[in-house]
Amino acid sequence: MRIALGIEYDGSAFKGWQVQRHQLHTVQAAVEHALSKVAAHPVRVVCAGRTDTGVHAVGQVVHFDTESLREPRNWVLGANVNLPPEVAVTWARCVDERFHARFAAVSRRYRYLILNRATRSSLLAHRATWERRPLDADAMHQAGQALVGRHDFSSYRAMGCQAKSPVRTMHKLGVVRHGGLIEIEVHANAFLHHMVRNIAGVLLAIGRGEKPVDWAAEVLALRDRTLGGVTAAPDGLYLERVSYPAEFALPEPPPLPWVPAGRD
Repeated sequence: MRIALGIEYDGSAFKGWQVQRHQLHTVQAAVEHALSKVAAHPVRVVCAGRTDTGVHAVGQVVHFDTESLREPRNWVLGANVNLPPEVAVTWARCVDERFHARFAAVSRRYRYLILNRATRSSLLAHRATWERRPLDADAMHQAGQALVGRHDFSSYRAMGCQAKSPVRTMHKLGVVRHGGLIEIEVHANAFLHHMVRNIAGVLLAIGRGEKPVDWAAEVLALRDRTLGGVTAAPDGLYLERVSYPAEFALPEPPPLPWVPAGRD
């Protein structure tokens, strides 16, 4: 039997998603430990996208195989009893064995939050990147439109990125201000390592007026990470949604609690 789960977590409490040989405090380790308790056997999960240290999620999706018969509600409640407060299972579904959390995904959406005000926030510490200098959100949005479409994103991926191809299709990139909070929404078929944070780093430089609007396009055309901008901090980055074919009928993830309602 194959089970799919929706996972929400505060990444600031962990050393990233993936289990590491000498580092047990990862989201994956916490989830597998909790599910193993419920299943009464060791459980190994496969995720839609591995997140780095400090990166959060409201829409992470995983799957695992088990012979243990449990109702979806019991997987949710049982896992949450055994998870630390920084991690929560939001839904569970029994799925066809053709479902694969990573390879069945057709697109992914991330949101990057920036607190743009003179003083830092204690309530949004580690949940939004603080920028005290004024940002021009309209210029950031305009610059980001050059990245929409199918491109070679070599300039926007980590130096150590192991993806075979740097080509990705960006469906949407939007920058919106809500008072002191700026959000960068990126929606693509898939992402490269550090791709969203590197895009955010370039847009932040443009928003501060340090670089012209067309710099995002110039960096893209260079296809050279060493000539790109600074990688933005992980604090404000959220894996918001992973989309799958309608045949799997998976639930929508919960909205980010500090982003204004009424968005798609």
